[in-house]
Parts: sequence; structure tokens; C-alpha cells
Amino acid sequence: MYLSKSTFSLKQMLGVTALALISVGFIGEVIGDTAHAQRANRNSSSPATEGRQFSAKAGEMVNEALQLINSGQHSAALGSLSNALNISPLNAYERSTINQMQGASYYELNQYGPAISSFQNAINAGGLLPNEADALRVNIAQLMIANGQYAEGAGALENYLNRGGQQKPQYVEMLVQAWVQSENYSRALPWAEKWFSAASPKERKHFDLMNFLYNNLGQQGRQADIVKQMINRWPEDKTLWDAWASMLANGGREQEAFEVTKMLYLGGALNSEADLMKVVQYYSFYDMPYQAAQILEKEMNAGRISRSSDKMVQLSSLFRQAREYKRAIPVLEQAASSSGQAKLYADLGEALYNEGQCVKAETAFKSAINKGYDAGKSWMLIATCRYEETQKNERINCKMTDAEKAAAPITKARANAINAFEQVPSSSREGRNAKKWISFIRAEGQAVDNRCEFELSVEKELCYQQIKQGYDAEVFVGEFKVDDPKCMNFKAEYDSKFRVKIVDG
Repeated sequence: MYLSKSTFSLKQMLGVTALALISVGFIGEVIGDTAHAQRANRNSSSPATEGRQFSAKAGEMVNEALQLINSGQHSAALGSLSNALNISPLNAYERSTINQMQGASYYELNQYGPAISSFQNAINAGGLLPNEADALRVNIAQLMIANGQYAEGAGALENYLNRGGQQKPQYVEMLVQAWVQSENYSRALPWAEKWFSAASPKERKHFDLMNFLYNNLGQQGRQADIVKQMINRWPEDKTLWDAWASMLANGGREQEAFEVTKMLYLGGALNSEADLMKVVQYYSFYDMPYQAAQILEKEMNAGRISRSSDKMVQLSSLFRQAREYKRAIPVLEQAASSSGQAKLYADLGEALYNEGQCVKAETAFKSAINKGYDAGKSWMLIATCRYEETQKNERINCKMTDAEKAAAPITKARANAINAFEQVPSSSREGRNAKKWISFIRAEGQAVDNRCEFELSVEKELCYQQIKQGYDAEVFVGEFKVDDPKCMNFKAEYDSKFRVKIVDG
């Protein structure tokens, strides 16, 4: 929204005629009757008019040139004026006037360089009154600017104004624009501020220029003040709000920039894909991935954001960050299918893994591996998913027989998980972890066996005590008896270990 240098058309500001550039209003009278003028001057002279008269010969030639100028024949006029300059002698007034007329014709012919030289010669000749010389200096400065000599012209005009020249609004505006054209923004600023303060009413161009200068000079505080004023005047201009948000962000006030952007979005002011994606990125940056995903999905469905592969990936990533794996899965399936990228199949596998869909996750991971994705990471997640499935199975019961234990679903699931962990390449970064998992799962199975053995040994020891007590009480009660009938299962073993077999003779 900042102004470019092409905004300014300095040449248009010089829309004046040759006659307006020279003080010739009285020339016709002076040269129309030179003899009469000379007589009048002799009879009544004054400092203002002394020496400001033409000789008969010079007056005739200048009059001829003036007629040509009036009829627009500037090339012919330049010839007459050149001849007039060769008359000898010429007084200062004659030289100044002829050079001034010459510069005017050069101006009309768009020959600004020669026009500038002629006007400068007119001043140097010393025949002009102070106010006439000052007016011509302003003309020279204007012509320099129109001729692309922005810095020189601005410097000349600035010198005139600093010496007490009349600070007309158009002079100040031209000076500002010339310094801007020369990219000397620091020299332009004080004049621009003066131009801005004096403007009544203030128009958009006044605000735009100040915004442009403050931005280029890095004066963010002043720029912010101007932009605030502009927003109050033109609240419907989205570029102003964008500039305001940008200034906030560049000034380290990202949260406020986000609030401005969010307000614009909710107000319906943002429509381009770039602007809408900025909203998505803001929500994501501020740890609101679910809201970012909702906006992205909504705008994709509305067709304001393209449903490209990278946008689909971003949408799935946002859903996954929000742990909305179920919503990420169909998006990833579409993105993976359309692009065929290994990474997308791996991402799909991870989303399915997080949703506990191990079979589908395994299929996706294997597709990723086949397309060149990291086999170690993929098999690690496949194996982990398989192992987590074991937790859904019924635990081993110590009352089961060995055959029943071997056929139990949990036993098969553990073996299946170990098989997957064994697929992790040992050279992979996941190789060591896979071996640890294999050891852990085998130790977990061994722990079940140890527990069953321990439970069995405890039961046996208790029964051994009951059997011994039964034998000790037999002599008193006349029979062998135990409290727990199950202990009879251990009697034969007890007898073989602890009873002496009596053999009849």
C-alpha cells in the first residue's frame, strides 16, 4: 500500500507556457518605441528603471523574436535571440532578458538542459531585479526536477525556500516529491510533515506519503500513528489492516497481529488464498491446531483454498497434532493415494496406529517401506501395534495345561509381535530398541510361567503339610484323612519322597 516513486508526475506540475516563465509583460512597451523610452528615461530616471532598456538594434531583434514566440515558432525565435546576443555592446538588462526568452523557448521545445542553462545565464548577467531572479531560480529548480535531476532540483528549490522564498504549497509538494524521487527520504520528511500539517482537508495522498516515508525510514511509532488515523478514516480498506498487522508482527507484537488478522477473517475481509493461509498459520503457531484444521478444511470445501496435495498433507498434519486421528485418516488416504509419496503412507500408518487399527496400519506401513521409507521405524510401529493388541487378549491361567497355554490367543499374539520386532533391521536406529522389546516380551511370557510354577509349589507345600498331618493323626483316629481333597493329587509324590516303603517278608 506504500507509494512508489512512479506515483509522482513532476513534469505535469510545470504546465505553464514560455511567456509565464519570463518577465516580458513590459517588453512590448519597451521595445515598441525605444527612442521614446530612452527620452523618457533621460527626463525621469529612477533606480528601478535605470539601465533597464533596449537599444534600437537589440530592441528590434528582440521584438521580432517575441512575435515568433507569441506565434509558437520557438525554433525560429531561438535563431533571432542567438543573433541578438551577438550584438555588441549589450547591457546587463538586455542580456538577462534575451537569455530568459531563450530559456522559455527551449522549455517549449522540451529541451530542458539548454533551458536551464539559459535561465542561469539570465541570472548571471545581472540585469534582473531580485524578485525576478528568485522567480527564475524557482523555474530552474522545477526544470531540473522535470529533467530527472531530482537531487539538484530539490536542493535548488530548498535553498530558495530556506533563504526566505515564498513557501507556496505547490513548491513544498514538489520539493517533497523530488527528494522522494531521489530516494533521499530523510531530506523529504521535514518538508512532507510541513506539507501534511498545512493540508486542509487532508486527502488520502497526504496520509499515503507520510506512511511511505515513515516506513522507509524505519520510524514504526510514527507510521503506526498514521496508519491508525487512516484506518479510522478508511476502515473498509483491507490493505491498511494488513499493514497494521504487519507492523505489529515486525514489532514483536505477534499476538496483537494475530488478533487483527482473526478479526479481519471473522469479519469476512479476507478472501485470497494467501490471506486465508495466513489465518491457518496463525492458529497453528499459537498451538490451536484443531481450529487451524477446521478453517483449512472449511475453506478447502468452499473452494477458496486449493485442494492440492500439500494442502491435504497440511490438513492431515493439523488433525494429527490435535490428536484427531480419525479425521486425519481419510485426508491422508486421499493424499497418499493421489501423490504416492512414501512419507504420506507412513503418516497414514501412524494415524491408523494411533486409532488402534493395526491391520490397516500395517498395510500402510508396508506400502511406505516398499516406496523407500525407513523400514526400521515402520516395522517398529507395526510391531508395537501388534504388541498392544496382546493387551486385549485374556491372560494365561495357571490352571491351563501346557497345550492350552501354547494355543492361547495371547501366546500367539506375543509371538506375532516378536516376529515383527525381528523385522527391524539391526543397522537401523531402532535396532537396539527392537531387541529390548523382544527381550521384554519373552521375559513377560517367562514371568507367567514362573508365576504358575510358584503358585503350584506353594499349593504343593501346603498339601504336603496336610498329608503329613493326616499320617500323624492316623494312629489316633484310625484312618488317613486330609482337609483339602485336592491334596490327594500330591499324596503319591509325597509318599515316594518321604514315606519308607514296607516290604512283607
